[in-house]
Amino acid sequence: MLSSLRLSAYYLPWRGAVFKVLRNRNIGYLSSLSNEAQYSDKTPIRRHRPDYAIILYMGLLMLIGLIIMYAIGPQRANVLNNAYGGDYSGTYFFFKQVTSLIFALVAFGTMAIIPYTLVTKNSGKILLVALGSCVLLAIAGWANLGIAQQSLGATRWFNFGLLGSLQPAEFLKFAILIFTAGFLGAKIKQGKVNDTHETLIPLAIIVAISMLFIVVIQKDLGTGISLVGIIASMLFIGGINKRNGGIILLIFAAIGAIFIISAPHRIDRIATYIKGDNSSISDASSYQIEHAKIAIGTGGLFGVGIGNSVQATGYLPEAINDSVFAIMGETFGFVGLVIILLLFLALLMRILKVMDHLVDYRLKLIAAGVFGWLGAHVILNVASMIGIFPLTGITLPLLSFGGTSMLFIAAALGIVFQLSHYTIHPSKLKEAQNENFSSRRGIGRSRHSSRSSFTRN
Repeated sequence: MLSSLRLSAYYLPWRGAVFKVLRNRNIGYLSSLSNEAQYSDKTPIRRHRPDYAIILYMGLLMLIGLIIMYAIGPQRANVLNNAYGGDYSGTYFFFKQVTSLIFALVAFGTMAIIPYTLVTKNSGKILLVALGSCVLLAIAGWANLGIAQQSLGATRWFNFGLLGSLQPAEFLKFAILIFTAGFLGAKIKQGKVNDTHETLIPLAIIVAISMLFIVVIQKDLGTGISLVGIIASMLFIGGINKRNGGIILLIFAAIGAIFIISAPHRIDRIATYIKGDNSSISDASSYQIEHAKIAIGTGGLFGVGIGNSVQATGYLPEAINDSVFAIMGETFGFVGLVIILLLFLALLMRILKVMDHLVDYRLKLIAAGVFGWLGAHVILNVASMIGIFPLTGITLPLLSFGGTSMLFIAAALGIVFQLSHYTIHPSKLKEAQNENFSSRRGIGRSRHSSRSSFTRN
């Protein structure tokens, strides 16, 4: 995957590419942030058949998620009814997931149809609304208002009653994705992607503000790490040089260490991870990860079958959310988990393919960010469930119970699906970009082209 990311960095539209601005609705080029369609004089890019494989893989993952919710929903309802005096029906979680899936499909369809230029043009407004929602949640939490839903000592959701709940952090990730793509894209065009004052510091301020709300106020380190995945993927494709990239990694590592040592429960998780197989179920900090391993091990090669999960009856915490991968291992076995991971891999590879075949670098960054978003969630969730990474509270995309995460990931995939309408064949890619990278100059360096090389209709 990294090799594909590195190759894609070669395909940015530089070195005196000549574009014309046309108002022909039949010729669509992946333009910048304007409503006018652009195209290369030699290789016009028409709207063509999109990549329906994205819908296929996304739909299969959603279907598996519905199956697992149908299987363990009644067990989850029994646990909540008996332990917390709830009044959940056996089909509550299944129909709740169906509702979330419907909203996610609507979000996907909306982002696939609405011109991406309309979204990117208003990226600043979207970011302000997302940050504003985080501010409102923080105020509502401090004021103990009923609209702020609290769980396990954290306030991360708006509770709208019958309408469900909304997690502003997921909205903020979507807003950061769109805004950063436009911001970095403009800086790349100016040859200033590695400029400290004009690019890196402003971007660092936005990320710092986001981390303040997500990690510090909402106490959600997992979501913060996935946000870092989005930014890192976009910077990598944007052409950040090794020096700046190394400095940024060190800063992220230092800030992550501060976040960990500032919270006792995070220190416990690191200590549990260090213990490895020496940890015990009797240890409270090791309870979840040990039961997750038991669930996966119990599943064997082909699993215990739908509806026969033991860990979902109350032994494994967050069985329908963060720990759903372990439950699927118990239900479907090793073979089932391999199939699920292959579906994720196939979906990620389709995103990379779309990114590689885009000409406009700003849209490449959107696809790269979606890749980082989805990839970070999958890697963190799976790795923590099998003990490779410390336990992190993060959902498994399109599979875990919960509507907000599915909603915004589906919306991001909808944008990628729309962009797949305008990809260009590899044989025409170099011609379209007028590419000449034999010297392998960094894409973040300044390029100078004659103004006369750009004409306007």
